[in-house]
Amino acid sequence: MRPVPSTIATKLKAAAAPIAERGFDQTKMEELAEVSGIPKATLYYYFAGKEEILAFLLTDLLTEIAGAVAVAADAPGTGQERLVGVVTAQLRVMATQPAVCQALIADLGRAGRIPEIAEAVAEAFYTPVERVLAEGAADGSLRKVQDPAATSMAIFGAVTVTGLHYSIRGAAFDPKQAAKHVTGVLVDGLARRERG
Repeated sequence: MRPVPSTIATKLKAAAAPIAERGFDQTKMEELAEVSGIPKATLYYYFAGKEEILAFLLTDLLTEIAGAVAVAADAPGTGQERLVGVVTAQLRVMATQPAVCQALIADLGRAGRIPEIAEAVAEAFYTPVERVLAEGAADGSLRKVQDPAATSMAIFGAVTVTGLHYSIRGAAFDPKQAAKHVTGVLVDGLARRERG
């Protein structure tokens, strides 16, 4: 795949809608061209086919999540406060791209087989969350977890499913309120407990 100019990348987000509505296999390149306003020939210049477009959309979403998560993970505060910030940041990004989220859930199996997506998830979320967990254990705001990698995956899963749930319902949602619910569960499970 060739580097995609930002003007095309911005328009391409509209291509997620037909994939979300009808599924990957039922969506034609002509439809993607029509909804995005990008000529079909131009799409084929940058992408070998629909699978590369789906991979691009999901990677773009994860790149945006990575940026927001990195800012939240590096913010001042305790590990617990930064964990809340990370969850809120991911949900905020997901709320701005509901069609891409719907396309992800509509074809989760295909998206999961794209190696770049798995690598992007690790870079975007797992690594910074593992660091926040370690720093939270060090500052006393979170308890030390046995397996930080598995814990970061569980957190990503909880946040992602929450964001996807709201996206599938098609209703706008308040990322801050949704994050409050998710982090309430996470923090209650991760907060350091006093021994008596």
